[in-house]
Amino acid sequence: MRKLSTASRFAERELHGFDESGTEERIVVWIERKEGGMWAVGRAVNPQYRPSDEPRADDYVFEGHELEDVLEQANGILDDDARVSEDDGRPEHIRPFTRKELLGPLERWFFGR
Repeated sequence: MRKLSTASRFAERELHGFDESGTEERIVVWIERKEGGMWAVGRAVNPQYRPSDEPRADDYVFEGHELEDVLEQANGILDDDARVSEDDGRPEHIRPFTRKELLGPLERWFFGR
């Protein structure tokens, strides 16, 4: 099993759906902290089939300095993907990303504890 390189990921959600041909797909949405105080929202489809766990440049759908902006973007993506999954006949209840869940990892990352 490959080691996940997700040390900077603070939160992650997984959804399931079908592609255009009816094949099951796995969608992963995450929030991570990048160098320079940037937050980033990533979204990958079927990352388990990739040769590396490293996100590709086109996986990133938003980068910004404000936590509220990143939460808004990430939760918007979750809502859109959940709606598509529901339309595909795979309704899922996905918890939205919250400020509170990101603050603990942020403090550990910032203070090194």
